[in-house]
Amino acid sequence: MKTLSVFVDESGDFGAYQPHSPYYIFTLVFHDQGNSIEHPIDLLEKRLPDFGLPKNHCFHVGPIIRREEDYISFSIKERRKILNSLITFFNNVEISYKTFYVEKNHLDPLKMTALLSKKLFLFLYERAEYFSRFDRIVVYYDNGQVELGKLLATVFAIALPGAEFRRVIPADYRLFQVADLICTMQLTMLKDGRHILSNSEEIFFGSLKNRYPIDLKDMPELRILPQLRLLLPEPISKTYQNHSKKYIIYSGFLY
Repeated sequence: MKTLSVFVDESGDFGAYQPHSPYYIFTLVFHDQGNSIEHPIDLLEKRLPDFGLPKNHCFHVGPIIRREEDYISFSIKERRKILNSLITFFNNVEISYKTFYVEKNHLDPLKMTALLSKKLFLFLYERAEYFSRFDRIVVYYDNGQVELGKLLATVFAIALPGAEFRRVIPADYRLFQVADLICTMQLTMLKDGRHILSNSEEIFFGSLKNRYPIDLKDMPELRILPQLRLLLPEPISKTYQNHSKKYIIYSGFLY
């Protein structure tokens, strides 16, 4: 039986527009369970004790950047290396993804829901042949936001009526943590395009002059991020250069 896992994470909320939070984003990460990711997971978890983290550590990319929660005692160099390990894992697994976002300005929650629902439905509908190759499609979401949970359930019920839903505990699934990585990187790029990065983001990614490519000799793995994969039928090798060649992290996102 062929099974497709779909991991969903979001960034932002359905609340009113705020200058510091102008976007709502969610990402779907797709994994054909016929492609094992056990070895990349094993490699990732063997590295974590080198950073002083347990093998079952759950990555949270925003706190890594902001030096919060589990990462408050880590230096910027150490946090960059921690992020690097997750990025390396991402590039070593056979997955694909799609990110959806809206700018919240002039959109109330109802209009946001309608716009995102339309985008998601068209995406699923246009790739119906791809999804038909699977006997089971299982959507994993942590039910972090009621609005997104309802949106997913409604659209999948129409576009892929056989899809199953499971509530996920983020610490249990590395690919859910990858969805968090993609959301955070997409949001950072969008904020940078509007020159509204926070102080912690500016510090973590460097000055505006040399932020991208992240000119950090201790982060060479970040340079492989143009390998970020897109969902079929887009060619896996396709990348996008956004704004300027400074952008390395964000190459490969579909808009």
